Amino acid sequence: MKITCTMLMAAAVWLTTTAAVLAANPHLGTWKLNESKSKLSGGTKNNTVTYSEARDGMIKLSVEGVDKDGKATHWTWEGKFDGKQYKVKGNNAMDTIAYQMVNDRTNKFTAMKDGKVSATGTIEVAKGEKSRVVTANDTDANGKKVTDKAYYDKE
Repeated sequence: MKITCTMLMAAAVWLTTTAAVLAANPHLGTWKLNESKSKLSGGTKNNTVTYSEARDGMIKLSVEGVDKDGKATHWTWEGKFDGKQYKVKGNNAMDTIAYQMVNDRTNKFTAMKDGKVSATGTIEVAKGEKSRVVTANDTDANGKKVTDKAYYDKE
């Protein structure tokens, strides 16, 4: 009986801790692009974006999308929301991205290519944590500065 009680208490503490950690980061989960709400300048579309916990307190980002020619794209990033640049794999437009928490639902980001800033923006999760908007400032293929607003719904 003592062992069962101890095991139940340990399980309850573990579940509570896990729930608190997941609840503490509203960015975690899978997000699907809502094209009808989004205002995109063309180029690559990130259709599905997934944030998950990784080793050593890191966050893993996995992105599935299509490029301007309709070809499938896939890229990943693993790092922390601490403002430091971490390596991107599979994305020709950027080598690294730094994410920094502004508040519990908002991150700002800076992407770099060959040591130069290639894009900046914000990611804001709505209060209900069912949607988010990504505002990205970058330069298009013609050298014109553009701002994209991508709306996502949580799956």
